[in-house]
Amino acid sequence: MAKSVATDVRIAREESGRGGQMIAFALAIGSTRQVCQLETSFCTRNQALAYLQRNRTIFEQRARELFARGEVKDGVIHLTMI
Repeated sequence: MAKSVATDVRIAREESGRGGQMIAFALAIGSTRQVCQLETSFCTRNQALAYLQRNRTIFEQRARELFARGEVKDGVIHLTMI
């Protein structure tokens, strides 16, 4: 089984004004690191982080798909809750 190289997860302040938390994390794609942001509807940072950790594999796969299709906005891959 492949080992995940990107283990750094940082919580970013909510920027959308919709409520919820935004989590930023780095994803290793080849020899580069790509910044990804996950927008959640959770009220606390701890809830949002736990959600990301539970579903990390799914979000990494989705981010790789978006990267392959060139759906990178301002250098960031934007993800939403599943």
